[in-house]
Amino acid sequence: MRARLAVAAIALSTAAILSGCGTPGTPLPPSLNLPEPVTNLAAVRTGNQVTLTWTMPRRNTDKMILKTPMQVHICRREGSGACEAAAELTLPPRAAGTFTETLPAALAAGSPRPLGYFVEVRNRKGRSAGLSNAALALAGQAPPPVEDLAAEVRKDGIVLRWKPVEPSDAIRLERTLENPPPHQPHPGPLSAPPEPVKQTLNVASDAGQALDKAIVFDRTYEYRAQRVAHIEAGGKALELAGELSPPVRIEAADVFPPAIPTGLAAVANPSANGTPASIDLSWQPNTEPDLAGYYVYRRQAETPWRRISGQQPVPAPAFHDPSVLPGHTYTYGVSAVDQKGHESTRSADAEETVPQQ
Repeated sequence: MRARLAVAAIALSTAAILSGCGTPGTPLPPSLNLPEPVTNLAAVRTGNQVTLTWTMPRRNTDKMILKTPMQVHICRREGSGACEAAAELTLPPRAAGTFTETLPAALAAGSPRPLGYFVEVRNRKGRSAGLSNAALALAGQAPPPVEDLAAEVRKDGIVLRWKPVEPSDAIRLERTLENPPPHQPHPGPLSAPPEPVKQTLNVASDAGQALDKAIVFDRTYEYRAQRVAHIEAGGKALELAGELSPPVRIEAADVFPPAIPTGLAAVANPSANGTPASIDLSWQPNTEPDLAGYYVYRRQAETPWRRISGQQPVPAPAFHDPSVLPGHTYTYGVSAVDQKGHESTRSADAEETVPQQ
């Protein structure tokens, strides 16, 4: 009995191997060649325009590679109504699909409400495997455009100002870096990451101004602004964004001197054992990354200020003045200078009298 079972098992195994080597099996039904549905459709509304983005499928529902362009049917649906046709496109497999439409007047007016978009990829016979995922936008009246956008360079960044409106919406600022520096292919481990070419700055409320601190001096930026209302619809947080303002271009030229040095102190050293009298100065160091050093100034009584530290800036926040006389009183001031030669105002004075011998 066991021998018969063993023979039967071997026969079944052989049949399975042979069936994978060309032995005819059960006939398969012909492929319908239905493109796989799109799964990454996204929608963004700006003003009265909605832009859709998605990726075209590369296979059909039978997992076969698609090779020919396909029809793309785009529709939109408000609430539970019918999905109304918005556009018909033809795109190849794996293409990056994009479509922008201006909303009909009825959908660009009224209170905010959900608006669903779908794409349906069809084969040559007009058949599909179904609609894409729903990409939600908001119908309704968009926030008003930002007016009078202006920019001003300050030492702590770029100040942006515009005409505020009521009720107050959030403000989105889009910043573009013009002529970015060449990319460094092998930055060191301590190198700062390259500045992004495009960056978005969000302002919580429409206060009429904002400060962009994340700039790099001596670069040129372009700003655009839009109002954004945040709406809760269908259990989801959605955005209703207004039109982008006209661009404002500004060169962030560094024309600002370093901060004024603080904490200047003077200590007299009387002459002793043949060593001449002197005065030592010290102050708090500046923290600017482009600091070149300091200039030291001195005067007596009402005489004019005179720089005593030489042509080159003093690199450290300290200075030794050996050119003093016993019994005389001296007043000192210190300024900071950057690598472009911009000099700060002098510090608060420090006065010291050299003791008599």
